[in-house]
Amino acid sequence: MTRVDALTVVIPARNEVLALPACLEALHASFQLAGPHADVILRAIVVLDSCTDGSDTVVRAATQAWHQAGRAALESITVMAGGVGLARAIGNARALALHAGAGHEPDTLWLASTDADTIVPGHWISTHLSAARAGEDALVGTVEPDATLPLHDRALWLERHHLVEDHPHVHGANLGVRASAYLAVGGYRALTLHEDADLVGRLRAAPGVRVRATDAHRVVTSSRLEARASGGFATYLKNLTRGVS
Repeated sequence: MTRVDALTVVIPARNEVLALPACLEALHASFQLAGPHADVILRAIVVLDSCTDGSDTVVRAATQAWHQAGRAALESITVMAGGVGLARAIGNARALALHAGAGHEPDTLWLASTDADTIVPGHWISTHLSAARAGEDALVGTVEPDATLPLHDRALWLERHHLVEDHPHVHGANLGVRASAYLAVGGYRALTLHEDADLVGRLRAAPGVRVRATDAHRVVTSSRLEARASGGFATYLKNLTRGVS
């Protein structure tokens, strides 16, 4: 069994005051259900990127609630990154600094990633930790749109996505990586799109790095069509509903 001392979830957020409460509630529930891994330090970091809508007040309230409940810690970082790649990198840098400050090595830290408009299942944290302890270096999960996507559009989406083991997809909303492997390939690049696929591509190309693609801990993400970043998941769904390939 591979040693894991800590797991940190990094969540980039830009003006997500409506979505963040449900995201953080589901994540906290998943932390609480990670009972078999009681020896692992659990933390979440919300990277508030150029927010102007009060997203910070949501995180502050959740931070107090998490502290009272125990088991996992929550904090936020306010930045003007202007892009999801840099926001994820900043969050991971904070996690790495906290881990090193506690006297731990990078290979005992698991860096998980989700998005502010995403709901993780109860077993999400346990699945990441089990993969990390089994010796995986990265865990690439699946996503599905939430129930607000019309049935016809959902059928079109499912035609193009394979929710199975060894699937070909990469989503920052459901991703995990061992910190030592993350550092070895250079971490997230300051990309405004596809920073997740870029990272996983480098991990898969690196010698000796074990990357597992799985549908074991599928997350549900927003079906909104108004994108935070043009070309991302919302843009994909919008084009799909318009019949654009």
